Amino acid sequence: MSAVTDPASNASWIRGKNCMVTGVTNGIGRVTAIELAKMGARMFLVCRDRGRGDALAAEIAERTGNRDVTLLVGDLASQADIRRLAGEFLARGEPLHVLVNNAGVVNMNREITRDGIEGTFAVNHLAYFMLTMLLLDRIKQSAPARIVNVTSDLHQRGTMNFTDPGLADGYGWMRSYSQSKLANILFTYELARRLEGAGVTVTCCHPGAVATNLGKNNGIFARGVVALLGPFMRTPEKGARTQIWLASSRDVEGRTGKYYIDCAERQSSKESHDAEAARRLWEMSAKMTGVTA
Repeated sequence: MSAVTDPASNASWIRGKNCMVTGVTNGIGRVTAIELAKMGARMFLVCRDRGRGDALAAEIAERTGNRDVTLLVGDLASQADIRRLAGEFLARGEPLHVLVNNAGVVNMNREITRDGIEGTFAVNHLAYFMLTMLLLDRIKQSAPARIVNVTSDLHQRGTMNFTDPGLADGYGWMRSYSQSKLANILFTYELARRLEGAGVTVTCCHPGAVATNLGKNNGIFARGVVALLGPFMRTPEKGARTQIWLASSRDVEGRTGKYYIDCAERQSSKESHDAEAARRLWEMSAKMTGVTA
């Protein structure tokens, strides 16, 4: 059975472990937080809106009986916020056994963050990189540990533009989104190589086309398209299964540097296996975030 339909099957491994999930107030992030809490994990929830985060924490307590939930509030489009919330966690002096980088955006129009970075690349890739790097020493100290990066099979349409990652020349939402999802996989594979022997399992997954709020920030037309496609898309419960399984299953231990769909290992695009591109992306990401990696 899947982790969602049979959470008790993985509860013995995940119970009592510290798990951080980003993008938790809707969609697959919300389902992931609820299900891991149901298994007895100590949850650290990263969200932008404290009110919605408090509501989720209350729902988790009511549905699972687990009140061991801590909110870390910040906008992952802001590098200052990422540094602050990572610092808040580290100051607690606690281990971190599981990090699920789940938050993401789709921007129909090109947007620039307060750090001067194109928004899709900032949230979908640089936030993964920066938060992970800031927490990495603690994750390694907590081994055996897991890092799960949520990507998309649209990475197959992506290519890395190292001279213009913000796509100032020829922006398109699909071009931007697919590049960011390719970056997720390149980052996963490079991180797995660098952490070989450290006891940290690094994986990434495609949740499928899920009916969530992703993309609904783009106005009435985009909301209409999402509404029309909704009946043909996966539910968040089904879409979250693979990342929940990767975060909680004993079967995943040590299977690092892999890409999964529907709880099964799959082959990602040829470009995602380009080790030189992964190295260049790592160096560029470190420069853009100011994180020593």
